[in-house]
Amino acid sequence: MVAENLREAYGKTLVELGAIYKDIVVLDADLSKSTRTVLFQEAYPERFFEMSIAEQNMVSVAAGLALVGKIPFVHSFAVFATGRTYDQIRQSVCIAGLNVKICGSSCGLSDFGDGATHQSIEDVALMRVLPNMVVLVPADANETKKMVRAMVKHYGPMYIRINRNDLPVYTSEDGEYEIGKLYQLKDGEDITIFANGVMVSKAMNASEVLERKGIYTRVVNVSTVKPLEKEELLKYIKGVKGIIVAEEHSIIGGLGSTIVEQLSDVKHPPVKFIGIRDKFGTSASNYEELLAHYGLTSESIVDTAINLLDGG
Repeated sequence: MVAENLREAYGKTLVELGAIYKDIVVLDADLSKSTRTVLFQEAYPERFFEMSIAEQNMVSVAAGLALVGKIPFVHSFAVFATGRTYDQIRQSVCIAGLNVKICGSSCGLSDFGDGATHQSIEDVALMRVLPNMVVLVPADANETKKMVRAMVKHYGPMYIRINRNDLPVYTSEDGEYEIGKLYQLKDGEDITIFANGVMVSKAMNASEVLERKGIYTRVVNVSTVKPLEKEELLKYIKGVKGIIVAEEHSIIGGLGSTIVEQLSDVKHPPVKFIGIRDKFGTSASNYEELLAHYGLTSESIVDTAINLLDGG
């Protein structure tokens, strides 16, 4: 399976779009080499603004730029892009419904070496609760490229969560990304696995293992966390005996919460969560080690599926 870097895909796509949409401006908080907005800076220096380590001011400036017709993309590590700037995003961007795009880079546990202070396990919850905000979590580099193009065309506040590492490519380069659509990657009649981000690849690997055990899973990439349409969701749980939600985020307020909220008033199979269980991150020598520490693995999905079918 080919693996590609999401940050690099993001930065290159932003440069491509900058040639088409002259109103795109890019703001970064002293992390342009990491977020890969340095590519935009090199291509269009007059439309790049280095805001230094002043994320709150960066969002306020972006709101002002949106008011005069620009399309501002703001960038930092996900933990800072959402947490440190929350008041400005809420008050200046979301209440007014301004056309500001927020990129949370090095999301989840993907900044494995820097520990809890730099790992965002709550960013989806913070952004999802805000009225007018769209929340996107790409599974791979191909989906990242298509998402960024969709972000330019969609008016309003948007948040995209970008993994720091290379991830296996499961989505197609073809077609346009549709905000709010769920994308089925594999069909099966026993269990539906809803996943996004890095957990899509873990779900696909788990599906292969389960198939060898005679358990057939439907793997669905939920890369739009908000808006999530109930009818879209219900299509993928028909006939299955259980549901698993896998995300690189706290199980409080993220994708799992979104799904069970939508299912609260309809009859549905039992749901199990695979995610971070009310803990902060920590540092590790590599990304896979950290994912294993928190149970964000294919093996965890396999064990959960078997237990679910056994009534556990």
